[in-house]
Amino acid sequence: MSACNNQNKKEKRQRISPKNNTYQLTETNTWILNNGNDSQKMRIALAVNRTDSQHLIKMDSIIMPDDLSGDLEFYMHFPISVTYLKNIRKIIYFSYGTQTFATYEMGELTYSGPTNMGKKTSQTPTGLFFTNWKAEETISTFNDEWKLFWNFNIENKAGIGWHQYNLPGYPASSSCLRLQERDAKYLYQWANQWVLADQTNVLIKGTPVIVFGTYQFDKKKPWLALINQPKLLNMSDKQIKNETIHFYNHIMYEQFLRDEYQDSIKKSIEE
Repeated sequence: MSACNNQNKKEKRQRISPKNNTYQLTETNTWILNNGNDSQKMRIALAVNRTDSQHLIKMDSIIMPDDLSGDLEFYMHFPISVTYLKNIRKIIYFSYGTQTFATYEMGELTYSGPTNMGKKTSQTPTGLFFTNWKAEETISTFNDEWKLFWNFNIENKAGIGWHQYNLPGYPASSSCLRLQERDAKYLYQWANQWVLADQTNVLIKGTPVIVFGTYQFDKKKPWLALINQPKLLNMSDKQIKNETIHFYNHIMYEQFLRDEYQDSIKKSIEE
């Protein structure tokens, strides 16, 4: 058995959940005037509206939780724990329907946030991917005037990955997964790169990424419905299991290969 498989399970983080789970529509400028200096509240406001500070101020109204005392993860709709993932060291999910993402380590949610994925005419492909190469700054393959920061590729031939870029508050990208800068930086450091055998062949794949769900482009933003149905977008552990089950064996096989590779590197150093 690989030495990596003997690692201790990740400790569960102590989390603060909001006391209630209700939402309301509020006038943007008034809300910013009263709350704009509170960084934690502002972070939740940006995440709940799937946007960044540059675009939030342009919105006439925004949807806001009535209770802002909880950790950000409780507003991003992913389950805090998924038993089915307990043997997967690292995995990331992007939900098209909610425009949110989440990372899990050994079945425990470790980080989440908002995203703006592919627009109707250039939708982000769904399914299982693995992280490939990364670059702190690169140029978009769609437009050489677009600078992409904290870019992590997940589909090399199609040039698809996540990175920091404008978040207008709805799917607007050319297939990529746009993120706020702090989230793009976190994932840049958190996920593993691939290992190449040579210039054309992959020896070890990176961190598994599952993109799932659909977005109703011709309807209102789905998070606006939280005003009347505050639990509408919540995902259960069973749903995450169902999104993973068809890929599970592949994920575990690639994890095994990475473990073996890391063990071999460690042994060669010790020798």
